[in-house]
Amino acid sequence: MKIQASIENRSAGEIAHVLTEALPYIRRFKGKTLVVKYGGNAMTDERLKSSFARDIVLLKLVGINPVVVHGGGPQIGQLLQRLGKTSEFVQGMRVTDAETMDVVEMVLGGLVNKEIVNLINQHGGKAVGLTGKDGDLVRARKITVTQRSPETDQPEIIDLGHVGEVESIEPAVVDMLVHGDFIPVVAPIGVGEDGRSYNINADLVAGKLAEVLKAEKLILLTNTLGILDKQGELLTGLSLTDVDDLIADGTISGGMIPKTRCATDALKGGVNSVHIIDGRVDHAVLLELFTDQGIGTLLLRR
Repeated sequence: MKIQASIENRSAGEIAHVLTEALPYIRRFKGKTLVVKYGGNAMTDERLKSSFARDIVLLKLVGINPVVVHGGGPQIGQLLQRLGKTSEFVQGMRVTDAETMDVVEMVLGGLVNKEIVNLINQHGGKAVGLTGKDGDLVRARKITVTQRSPETDQPEIIDLGHVGEVESIEPAVVDMLVHGDFIPVVAPIGVGEDGRSYNINADLVAGKLAEVLKAEKLILLTNTLGILDKQGELLTGLSLTDVDDLIADGTISGGMIPKTRCATDALKGGVNSVHIIDGRVDHAVLLELFTDQGIGTLLLRR
């Protein structure tokens, strides 16, 4: 009985410590807007999906305003495969013809978006799903890429189809939802001047939206610990200068470069800090925001 009481007391003490450690962070961020890019394993593992939804609901309940931007590349690929359509990528971007764009809109704006909305609502939140087409939220411009061929000295211009980048953001619909006590959940689909839909990288949409909303923080969920040094150890705090140096010496490479550039662009655009965190960890968002140590890489302008 004494051993059991000791365990219970210790557990209660640990819980109290966690709550008191979180309190100053809750005070600091109350009333602030946080943009969270949701993707990777956190979107496919049932336990992690539930964990993420509860984190977002808790943020709203303590007075913080989360805005979620989500990806959905694996889900798009799975449906295309079921339809017998092969996915083709150029420089990491999916070639998106008109038929593929229909699938992208169906998956991102429909299946994935509504699943996230439903999950947040099941855990006590009030989420509303949007695409960048709603309320003229995301204006897009078409992307073309160039690629050099060994057979010719001239660069080859590759048409990716309905693949775009953010031209501008009109945040009125998101502002209205945030101030109406709702949680916006945004699918990264924009509309061009030609009226066509464009598939946009979710990191880019999250970063630009954070800038326009003057967000306190941008949080990018990934399938890695964060930014790692050459020995594979986590770098917990970086400045803009640090990031430039790490890219120059090859420490930051591959797919982490565009994600890091998205983070630094957001900082330069006025976002106070960016967190690149491991979405494979239960309650990753809360652990990064409300604990002294955090769990990922924090990027600051300094």
